[in-house]
Parts: sequence; structure tokens; C-alpha cells
Amino acid sequence: MAIFLNILLFIVGIGVGLAIFLSLKKKIFAGEYEKVFVLKRELEEKSRGDFEDFKKKVTLDLKDEFGAWKNEYNQKQSQKASRLSEMEKRLVQREENLDRRYINLDNKEKEIKRKEKDLHYLEEELAVLKNTLTKAQDEQRQKLEQISGMTVQEAKAQIIKQYESDARLESAQKLKTIEEEFKEKSDMMAKEIISTSIQRVASEHIISSSVTVIDLPSDEMKGRIIGREGRNIRALETATEVDFIVDDTPEAIIVSSFDPIRREIAKRALETLITDGRIHPARIEEIVNKIKGDFKKYLREVGENAVVELGIRDVDPELYYYLGKLQYRTSFGQNVLQHSKEVSMISAFMARELGVNVNIAKRAGLLHDIGKSIDRETEGTHTQLSVELVRKHRESRKVQEAIASHHMDTEFTSIEGVLVQAADSISAARPGARREIFETYIKRLEKLEELSKSFDGVNKAYALRAGREVRVIINSNDLDDNRTFLMSKDIAKKIQEEVEYPGQIKVTVIREVRAIEYAK
Repeated sequence: MAIFLNILLFIVGIGVGLAIFLSLKKKIFAGEYEKVFVLKRELEEKSRGDFEDFKKKVTLDLKDEFGAWKNEYNQKQSQKASRLSEMEKRLVQREENLDRRYINLDNKEKEIKRKEKDLHYLEEELAVLKNTLTKAQDEQRQKLEQISGMTVQEAKAQIIKQYESDARLESAQKLKTIEEEFKEKSDMMAKEIISTSIQRVASEHIISSSVTVIDLPSDEMKGRIIGREGRNIRALETATEVDFIVDDTPEAIIVSSFDPIRREIAKRALETLITDGRIHPARIEEIVNKIKGDFKKYLREVGENAVVELGIRDVDPELYYYLGKLQYRTSFGQNVLQHSKEVSMISAFMARELGVNVNIAKRAGLLHDIGKSIDRETEGTHTQLSVELVRKHRESRKVQEAIASHHMDTEFTSIEGVLVQAADSISAARPGARREIFETYIKRLEKLEELSKSFDGVNKAYALRAGREVRVIINSNDLDDNRTFLMSKDIAKKIQEEVEYPGQIKVTVIREVRAIEYAK
């Protein structure tokens, strides 16, 4: 029971407390509501005043803006009115001008019509006069034909023929004079250009032989080079493929070979062995192989130096090796690399004087004999091999054509080709440049001619171009065209079998037909 009373009292207490709390909260809310209501009324009055002020301000601003816009509009309208007034005045003026022009054109039209009438009358009078003149000319022509005994066409033809003959004679005389002057000036210019080019080239003349002399430090070294029972010198000759001549010449050994590259390798090998001091077959073989391996690099350097010396650009580096080999190749005793450099310089000088392509002339001059570096290993003339080499290594077509024509085997296609041919002849013909036994040279030419004359039907035979070509003239009555071709092959075959010569020889058989009659 007590517990029940306590719970009841607790519930009654909570209810009384809640009633007191609600009463207090209502009083507090009423007070706050009154404050909010007063604040609301104050804000409404303030907002109403601010709105009235803003309204007045906006109204004034709009009035000012409208006034400014109205003034601007009035100004634009006045400007448009003034421009329209001016345009109206100009239009009126133009209309007046057009009226005046129309009046002038009308007057001119009347004047033209009047002149047309006058012209018509004049044309009629002119036609009458023309008919009269034509009749008079016909009568005069008839009288002239009767007097001269020729028609008008015949007279015209005779006059034209006479003047044409005189004109041809006069033009032929002038042409002959011009040709003579041109030849004279051309000869003078050519001599001047060639002499200037030669004077500007200062080249050494290197005459090569088939032997090389190697100096020794003492005669005692000869015995060491020969070796016991000659084994050292036999090893040297086997490795280098040259002949070593040990004679009574003091402190010297002679290296003999027709191949200058082998001779140079042998010389370097022997000089290296002498410096090293160890001379025996194994060391000889080692030194020779080492020098052979380094020699290709040396040849490339020689070729590259030649290109740099001449100032030629963009040459394929593969060509350096072939140019270097020309250092050890001779033509009638003349060093071919030195000859090629000289031809290049002379060609360039002449090309510069004539105003043609200096680069093409210089390149073709340097490379014109490059085929001689392989002509002993490959079949074909040095000219053909030179063209094939430069084509393979991407030289231009003009350079190829200039090289192909430098011995006049083909027709010249450019001025540069002519200059290379001339420079080649100049370099080869300079005094002391080349060496050949004169008697041997004459005998070879005579043998070529005699061999060609030995065939039946041959009238004459001539060896031309330093023995590089044979021209044979046959009797046209003895041989026909087919047998002429066979004869050229037979002569060429016999020359191959019986004559020793460098390069190739061109055989030309000429069958000449002549018709002769006498006017009595």
C-alpha cells in the first residue's frame, strides 16, 4: 500500500510540475510574441519608408535618362533631316546634268546622221573614181605587157629572183666574214684559256720504273736478309710475290716487280724487318700480312687526301680506295693519280673561265681514269670500267657522260665532257709527263698497219690515236658489205693473237664506193 501511495504521490508531483512548467512557458511565449510583433511593426514601417525613397530615386533617374535619350534622338533626327536635304539637292543637280547631257547627245546624234549622209555621198564618188582608176591601170598594164613581152607574174618572178640572188650572195659574204672572225676569236680565246689553266697548275712529274732500291745500314745486313741457305730471302719473295736482287751494290737491295703495289708492300716489309732486327721466315710472314692488311687503309687515306686537296664534296667514300690504288698505277710512266688530279684542276680552271659547271668538270676530271685501278683484274677498257664504277657509286649522269667521252669513244653531250678530254690531252702531252721508247712505239704502229694490210682486198691501213684505233680501207669491188663485217672481226682477232698492247684497239673497216664520170 505504501508503495502505491508513493507512486501516486510521484505521479501527482510530476503533473503539478508539468502544469507549473506549462504556465511559465506560456507567460514567457506571450512576452516574446509581443516583442516580435513590435519588431515586425517597426520593420514594416522602415521598409515602407525605404521603398518610398527608392521609388522616388528610381523615378528621378528614369526621368533624367529619358530626357537624355530624347535629346539624343532629336539630334539624330535633325542630322538625318539635314543629310536628306543635301541628298535631295544633289539628286536635283544630277537630274539637271542628265537633262543637259541628253540634250547634247541628241545634238551629236543629229550631227552624226548628217555626217553619215555626207560620207555616203563621198563613198559613191570614191567608187566611181576607183572604177576609173582600175580601168586606167588595166589599160596601162596591157600596154606594158605589149611593150615588154612579159606578163605581170613573169615580171614579178624575175624581179624576185634577181633580188633573191643578190641577197643570198650578200648574206653568204657576210656569213663567211662572221665565220672567219668567229674562228679567229675562238682560237684566241681557246689559247688564252688553255694557257691560263696550264700556268695555274704546278704539278710534279713522277716517272715510275719497275724497280725500287732499298738502302741498308750496312753490308752485314745483306747476309741476315738472305739467311741460312737463302731461306729468308725465299720467304720474302714468296710472301711478297716480288724479286729481291742482291748484287755488288754496296748497302742496297733492289726490289723488282711490274706491280707497283706489290713492290711498295715488299719495300715496307723489308724496311720494317731491318728496323725490328728479327729476320726469320715466321716473322717475315707476320710482317708482310700485317702490312698487307694496313695497306688498304693507307690507300683509302691517299684517295681521301686527293679529294680533300681538290675540294670536291659528297664523293662516295668507297671510291677513296680505288683512287688510292691509282697512286701505284702508271700510264706510259706517268703516275695516274697525279695525272687525274692535274686533269681535274685544268678542267675546273677552263670551266670557270667559260662559265660552265665547275663541280662537274672537276669531278669528271678526277674520276676519268679510275677504271685503271681494276682494269688488270676485270675485263673491259678503262673508260668502260670508270663509267661503271662512278655509276655504281651514285655519281651524276653528266659526270658519267663526261668520263665516257674523254677518249671520244662516244659523242660529247656537254661542254664539261669536251673540257675533260682537252685537259686529259694537255696533261699527257706536257713535256716530261710520259715516257715511252720511241722506237717501240713506232714499231707497234707499223705492226698494226702491216697486220691489217696482210688481208686480201685491203688498199690502205692507218694506225690512229696512239695505236688505239686502226682504220682499214678496202676495195669495194672485191668485198661486199657482209664480208666487210667479217673482215673487221678477223683483223681484231689477229691483233689480239699477235700484238701486245694495253687497253683495247678499235678496228674500223671502211668500204668506199666512188662513182666517177667526166663531162665532155
